Amino acid sequence: MNKYKYLNKINSPKDVRKLNINELNELSLEILNYIHKVINEIGGHYSSPLGAVDLTLALHYAYSTPKDKLIWDVGHQAYAHKIITGRKDQFKNIRQYKEISGFLKIDESEFDVFGAGHASTSISAALGIAHARDKMKQDHQVVAVIGDGGLTGGIAYEGLNNLGFHKTQLTVILNDNSYSISKSVGALSKYLTRIVTNPTYNKMRKDIWNLTDKIPTISKTIKNIIRKTEGSIKAYLTPGILFEELGLRYIGPIDGHDIENMIKVLKSIKEMKTPVLLHVHTNKSKSIDMDTKDAIKYYSLPGTKNIKQKNDKISYSEVLGESLYKLAKIYDFECVTAAMGVGTGLKKYSNAFSDRYIDVGIAEEHAVTYSAGLSVAGKIPIIAIYSTFLQRAYDSIIHDIALQKLPADIFCIDRAGLVGNDGPTHHGVFDINFMRSIPNLVVTAPKDGNEMLDILNLGISRKLILSLRYPKLNTTYDNDRVIQSIELGSWEILKEGSKICILTFGSMIENTLKAAKSLNDVSITIVNCRFIKPLDNNLLNKLVKTHDYFISIEEGIISGGFGSSILEYFNKNNINKKIEVLGIDDEFTTHGDRESLLELCNLDVNFIIKKIERIIGE
Repeated sequence: MNKYKYLNKINSPKDVRKLNINELNELSLEILNYIHKVINEIGGHYSSPLGAVDLTLALHYAYSTPKDKLIWDVGHQAYAHKIITGRKDQFKNIRQYKEISGFLKIDESEFDVFGAGHASTSISAALGIAHARDKMKQDHQVVAVIGDGGLTGGIAYEGLNNLGFHKTQLTVILNDNSYSISKSVGALSKYLTRIVTNPTYNKMRKDIWNLTDKIPTISKTIKNIIRKTEGSIKAYLTPGILFEELGLRYIGPIDGHDIENMIKVLKSIKEMKTPVLLHVHTNKSKSIDMDTKDAIKYYSLPGTKNIKQKNDKISYSEVLGESLYKLAKIYDFECVTAAMGVGTGLKKYSNAFSDRYIDVGIAEEHAVTYSAGLSVAGKIPIIAIYSTFLQRAYDSIIHDIALQKLPADIFCIDRAGLVGNDGPTHHGVFDINFMRSIPNLVVTAPKDGNEMLDILNLGISRKLILSLRYPKLNTTYDNDRVIQSIELGSWEILKEGSKICILTFGSMIENTLKAAKSLNDVSITIVNCRFIKPLDNNLLNKLVKTHDYFISIEEGIISGGFGSSILEYFNKNNINKKIEVLGIDDEFTTHGDRESLLELCNLDVNFIIKKIERIIGE
């Protein structure tokens, strides 16, 4: 850190407030360089935190944090926030095992007022904090920063509506960078980008301007009037009207990289006793030092330390895209995602079948209910969403699809299981539990990319309500392979033995096979339980007759998971067999590399070996 003249002196926002404007601009450049260096080396979110550096400095300069409460939306905007709030040294190991999180965490710093990993939560949380302040007759300011597509989420509007009704003093900063993870979609995003390019406004201005030239005697007077009223016309055409109607005072848009002006505006807003929305326009591509300034491409970087040599495997997300591309030539279906077209591997499919693809923005609940509408109208919807984000649509899955028994709704659940450095807000460890508890829903997990294609084909051809969970990992996939028929609810024996039977699926099959290979002298049966629900009762009945010990292994929460379903089956059928249930304990798992987290959760190869050896010893 020796090369950073100003950053070296910053240990808290108090130090930031000692700098003049020129020094703040220099500090901004140093922070940009520091983020660039660290993230390029170890990986992490990249374009979003770069775009928010100047805004972060202005906010901490204008407000007396931590007394004034700063609530962030989509926590990866807040890298600069972490750096200037006493964590600049820890930042060089951000998202690493046992180091600081890549998102906001209440227990990490007093400056992290509210945890943020998912989008659209800041306004509602900030309003609760502001109401508590008023009830306790305190006098601090409350600021919510929402951006990165977060305003496309419905909960953001519920918060805005309630804020406007109560007229509580609260400042909402709309960090408008025109992108979420994929390009922003929806009416609001398009509305925001029309601010300076509105054709109606520009045509009106040009026509009136040309008309005055034909009246020389009064031309100058009219043009002066136009200049004075131009600001009012622009205000009418900006999205300020929307927020004003909701009861907020709208200010902006202003340049999110002009630190001096932002500080002036923020200090003025502090004197207002009403709800305010400040519209700040930032550039996510700011200072991206790559071959091309592409904010989507550089949303996140793997880090030079983490880049491994390419092999013959591809990611499950890529398999989904390839599979849907292949199946779209056979079946007529629609593919729906929630601002995750790139993340879920759908780029190839969406390019080829753009008329059968829709990105609804960061609105998972809407994505599911919208898909229910497609289904009831006779279409087949394929819904691709990360496991952690699908949690937000739980009620929609139950009420709008399963309860109505709508046919052919396929949930492709990406990032199921432990996702590594993004941590507890992004681990997909609950989907087995909440999906298997829903009537009329088939729950599956493929062992590889080929089986993934086969299960997709089954769900679409049979018009099932089916969920397909798969991890953030690479897998094998033969693009030229003929689609295989799979019987609904059928399991597959991968290794046949007689003493110990291991029931597992998906991401845990590899570790289980490795453990069994190390114990060649032990007679172990390994079953690919690709259908988590329904269970393969016929095969289970055979297995309980020939095996004394059972182990279930799953990369998900134990409580209410797959192992629980086996225990329920044993209990219901009065089966008296010993069974060990391995999975993630009833707690939130921290962030870190996958290998460390598997070891932490007792799902690594060594623990499975020890568990088998202990059973043999008994």
